[in-house]
Amino acid sequence: MRILISGWFIDRPNTGSGQYVRQLVARLPVIAPQHECHLIVPHRRSFNVIDLPANLQSFDFAQDKSLISNVQPPASNFRKLLFEQSIIPRAAGALRADLIHVPYWAPPLRASVPIVVTIHDVIPLVLKEYRSGPLGRLYTGLVTAAARGAALILTDSEASKRDIVQHLGVPESRVRTIYLAADPKFTPRRDPVDRAAVRRKYDLPDNYVLYLGGFDPRKNVEAALQVYTWGQDAIGRSHPLVIAGRLPEGSDGFFTDPREVAKRIEVEDVVQFIGEVDEEDKVALYQGATAFLYPSRREGFGLPALEALACGVPVIGSEASSIPEIVGDAGMLVSPDDARAMAGALIAVVTEPPLREALSERALKQAARFSWDKTARETVEAYESIVKI
Repeated sequence: MRILISGWFIDRPNTGSGQYVRQLVARLPVIAPQHECHLIVPHRRSFNVIDLPANLQSFDFAQDKSLISNVQPPASNFRKLLFEQSIIPRAAGALRADLIHVPYWAPPLRASVPIVVTIHDVIPLVLKEYRSGPLGRLYTGLVTAAARGAALILTDSEASKRDIVQHLGVPESRVRTIYLAADPKFTPRRDPVDRAAVRRKYDLPDNYVLYLGGFDPRKNVEAALQVYTWGQDAIGRSHPLVIAGRLPEGSDGFFTDPREVAKRIEVEDVVQFIGEVDEEDKVALYQGATAFLYPSRREGFGLPALEALACGVPVIGSEASSIPEIVGDAGMLVSPDDARAMAGALIAVVTEPPLREALSERALKQAARFSWDKTARETVEAYESIVKI
């Protein structure tokens, strides 16, 4: 089978879609050497493909200038649309591909071969605050219509599968759940030198509770701060909350600046904002945490929670959406609206070493259920279910 994979996000490793496509293309040649895989990347900005895993040498990076070098519309959104709706189908024809896989929610409306699309979530359809202006709604309508025509939809969790079936109106039989995984670098094995360097770099306290992620409304970061209104007397000084991630530049009606919230609810003395974290520092940052706080209301998968588990760190978070599928019994999950209950769970984990140790052991067992090799194998099985070989 000859497979064409869209690499639009291949040079954006800090995004979920970028991590997903990199992990897939690194493993497919090993998992399924009988198939021929090609990655098409846009001719938009230079990046060195040799920084990808070495076993990608068996891939043909389809940067055919006759197809894409003249695609220079004035806005990046138009360039992306043209890449997805025109270049990919034309490349599939030129390559005589048997299958197209678009590893994010933007398949072409039409192609001469079957299309597999990975939809990590349909949050713009589920949550009205994520429905942007007219152009954004038009794009969402386009990719929704295109997804309905895909031969198979892959998604990251059973929770996302239910959303896709409900909001896209596709048969359940055409949606397949394939779980993602944490990068193998996330382990409990600590490097004292790295940990010390990361502590100095971000001025971290000796002990802390960690939140790492975004600040859009569904992430529910205000609940994490509210936890410390209940918990600051018990653990605030000994285990302050460290919040990592690119902070919004003030509140704008969509994003709420968590620094403003911390000040308003008077927890700023027990919360430390460290901003965006370099990818190479994340392992030590997780490993240094006593617990990981994850109050999100909705996730397609919930990769930060799994990364924490893979480092042996218990997760205290919400029981919403996909999070129970990922965390299992390796954490303590409550309603995302109940900061008091979340505070109680966090205080118990921080102050009761036997509980924390038990959850840490469960965390490693739970994380071991997920692997990128498994993801790749199941993805190949999905391809083979569409194209009979």
